[in-house]
Amino acid sequence: MRGLRGKMTHISMAELDAGLAHVLAAPSAAEVEVLCHRADFGQRDFRDSLELTVASGIENERWTKHPWMKLEDGSPDPRIQVSILQKRVLDLIWRDRENVIYPGDTMIADMDLSEENLPVGQRIQAGSAVLEVSDVFNTACAKWKVRHGRESFDWINRPENVKYRLRGVLCKIVQDGVVRRGGRLVKV
Repeated sequence: MRGLRGKMTHISMAELDAGLAHVLAAPSAAEVEVLCHRADFGQRDFRDSLELTVASGIENERWTKHPWMKLEDGSPDPRIQVSILQKRVLDLIWRDRENVIYPGDTMIADMDLSEENLPVGQRIQAGSAVLEVSDVFNTACAKWKVRHGRESFDWINRPENVKYRLRGVLCKIVQDGVVRRGGRLVKV
């Protein structure tokens, strides 16, 4: 959303706090509404299905070439293979969809991603694939701050909000399979 003089206006902390109850009311299982393949930095390819594999994550995705977390041997950390962002958070913070790039999460679903609903190690059926909730907390990155505002970043990382995983949940793939847009994410 642009204000006077064309300057980007971001959501305020008051608006974020007012939207929190709606975010927290998300169901415990949900339909996959968006599937995104990221071949490289800034690239977004929205698809009807994605093949997920334990060995290589999502084929030809940035995770295999430029992961932001690596294991000691330099290989990509599997705990960040898949990122799921709650649709209610996306709808709350993504104000200018014409000029601000999609955040880049693998999946968007109207699902409760909190630690209470999805504790570390919880398995999630995603089509014929199975994911496992990672112990890595998604704090958001510098690009998030630029695109969605400092207050959005601070809201995600506020100590009392960390348990809600407002920036989404990171997962590793533990069973190969295919996930489809419109398919369900269900705890197993």
